Amino acid sequence: MRLILSSEGVRNTTMTNEDGQVLYKTSTPLRFGVRTTTLYKVVPNADPDDMQDHLKAIGEIEWHAMGPSILRLHGQEMTTDTFIPRHGIRGRKRTFKGPDGFPYRWDMDFKFVRLSRNDATRQELARFHRRRLGIIGSKRDPFLDVDPSLMHMLDMVVLTFVYVEKLRMDKERRSR
Repeated sequence: MRLILSSEGVRNTTMTNEDGQVLYKTSTPLRFGVRTTTLYKVVPNADPDDMQDHLKAIGEIEWHAMGPSILRLHGQEMTTDTFIPRHGIRGRKRTFKGPDGFPYRWDMDFKFVRLSRNDATRQELARFHRRRLGIIGSKRDPFLDVDPSLMHMLDMVVLTFVYVEKLRMDKERRSR
């Protein structure tokens, strides 16, 4: 599945499928102190007279500069230091256990993030592709490619993606 982002700024973006149907939206109001990103998911409308889909808040990321940030998904609260701890010499790897019991790992390379199984296979399951302006090659919007085997936990993949991509963007910005 391909989730196309309206913006590379993952804290304020809309994610659509290839047909343009909105699936997820993130929103982070500008405030001082602790900022919170809310993850919304489109919920189909059951009312035949109202054909408009509705957004339902399913998750949050409470960003803390000092101490671990807090992830919330479907009412479950997890601190980033225990749920998705940092690994590696430069802390560019984040691991977590999925709802299916399997271990997963986000790798933050300089220009993109990718999700793989955290086992001997290291099977790649998701990868973020940044926007291309079309100067060299064809123009494209940013997108997250997700393997069909992860559809049962797509909400968790999207929430953890927003978290690690924001961390990667911050590291990239600091290295300039």
